[in-house]
Amino acid sequence: MNKVESALQRTTDTKDLIIGAGVVSRTAEMFAKLFPGKTAIIIADMNTWEVAGRAVFASLEEAGVPQEKPFIFTDEELYAEWQHVEKMYEHLKNLDVIAIAVGSGVMNDLTKYVSHMLGRKYMCVGTAASMDGYTAYGASITKDGNKQTFDCPAPYGFVMDPVIAAAAPKELAASGYADLIAKIPAAADWMLADVTGNEAIDKFAWDLVQDGLRESLSAPAAVHEGDLKMTEGLAEGLLMSGFAMQAIQSSRPASGTEHQFSHCWDMEDLCFEGKHVSHGFKVGIGTLASTASLEFLLEKDIENLDIDKCVEQWKSWEEQEKEIREVFAGMPGHTARGLKEAYGKYTDKEGLRKQLEALKAAWPTLKEQIREQIIPFAEVRDNLRLVGAPYEPEHIGVTRERMRKTFSYIPYMRSRFTNIDIVYRCGFMAELTERLFGKGGIWEVE
Repeated sequence: MNKVESALQRTTDTKDLIIGAGVVSRTAEMFAKLFPGKTAIIIADMNTWEVAGRAVFASLEEAGVPQEKPFIFTDEELYAEWQHVEKMYEHLKNLDVIAIAVGSGVMNDLTKYVSHMLGRKYMCVGTAASMDGYTAYGASITKDGNKQTFDCPAPYGFVMDPVIAAAAPKELAASGYADLIAKIPAAADWMLADVTGNEAIDKFAWDLVQDGLRESLSAPAAVHEGDLKMTEGLAEGLLMSGFAMQAIQSSRPASGTEHQFSHCWDMEDLCFEGKHVSHGFKVGIGTLASTASLEFLLEKDIENLDIDKCVEQWKSWEEQEKEIREVFAGMPGHTARGLKEAYGKYTDKEGLRKQLEALKAAWPTLKEQIREQIIPFAEVRDNLRLVGAPYEPEHIGVTRERMRKTFSYIPYMRSRFTNIDIVYRCGFMAELTERLFGKGGIWEVE
């Protein structure tokens, strides 16, 4: 059983995957297998219709699969916004059809959620190796000015032609690469959560993401140049990440500290040069921050951590609630999010003592495992540069002052336990902040 077959044994939503050169012509074959007797409708935008939609239409037509007229978005700057959900919903609600999303993140998320609203499964034909959300549950959609993740199943079937993906705009593969390299520090975060008793590692999901990951990340310049083999490896790595999330119904295998930066900037509707910053580009900068934090922890003498001092200084929930309200003063959305998420992982003094005792006992071995797991900061930054992704916060419109401010939000942004929670619980936040943003720091703020 190969890796894909093994993954499909554990996935809850996706039941078929075809990846390879020329496989778009097999879309009808998959549709007939998964949805016998059903009518299809292609969902695309003007660009994805030209690069793959016409071929999907021809595949269905030649196979005699009944289909409605394709639904094609004509917006030049299409984004996953609620108005487009409503538009698609109104078009599909009275049609007895199964949607085939043709495109990348936006098209997939819109089709994924509308299909869920209608109580239907759907298929996706991916056109770019741009993110891991293709095969993950949930859709990221902006509603009421805030980007939110709405629960909904992943595609029932997925088709990806790396020839099409390799010819896509270079920033799409760069975004996908940045999303994939995030799995490196995210795994280190999972190690820390496992050791401290916060979230045990699931070996199947871990292996699905981590096996072959270094190889998929090994040639960023080749990905940038549209190398077919490396683009296919990138696409497979992203799809396996989505399958891992399906398998354990959690984004933990693919998401850690680095994604918390993206979540925060999502809430702030981060745009640069008039466009929304892609998920992968936000996560790429977050990956640099997370890697820097992990390297900082590796320098600390945690074997001799003064646990009594940490426990003595630990705030009660009432004190932490006050702190959160001060940190997010004048930001009601952030305050509400921070209170909910921080409470989800809060522990009392006795709970903190147990976490730190477990960390201290495991640290001699754990620090070497983390050192082996992570890619050094300088190499991560260079890889992002080579693939054509942002490698400085200014490249996504985030000043160093804003980066420092965002860093102060991260302990409260999500209930997931990550390396920042270790820093926070050990009382190292001020020291880490000075290391990163002080005199001579990576992102020195003048």
